[in-house]
Amino acid sequence: MTTAHVVVTLIAAAMAGYSGAVVLTRAQWIIKSLDDYHVPHAWTPWLGAAKTAGAVGLLIGLFVPVIGTAAGIGLILYFTGAVVTVVRARWYSHIPFPLVYAAPVAGALTLGALA
Repeated sequence: MTTAHVVVTLIAAAMAGYSGAVVLTRAQWIIKSLDDYHVPHAWTPWLGAAKTAGAVGLLIGLFVPVIGTAAGIGLILYFTGAVVTVVRARWYSHIPFPLVYAAPVAGALTLGALA
């Protein structure tokens, strides 16, 4: 495990955790976006829980690498689904937002594989 891997993993976990917390607390700006993307309100707790669990999994992965890898793959799949949701809603200018959250997760996965 390198210093770069630890730092990037901490950044990825912080970003995913923040994103999950925002959804779980139902911040008005995120609920507005989810409405714009036609995401049912019943999905909100599950989406927030998935991101939060991914963040926790990344942190655990610093000690148990297989958990971190699973969490990272799960988060990449989550954010890929977010891109698909944004495209389906035809909010093309919003495509970069989930990619910003996916980038450090991809970096953490890559650095973990190289370690």
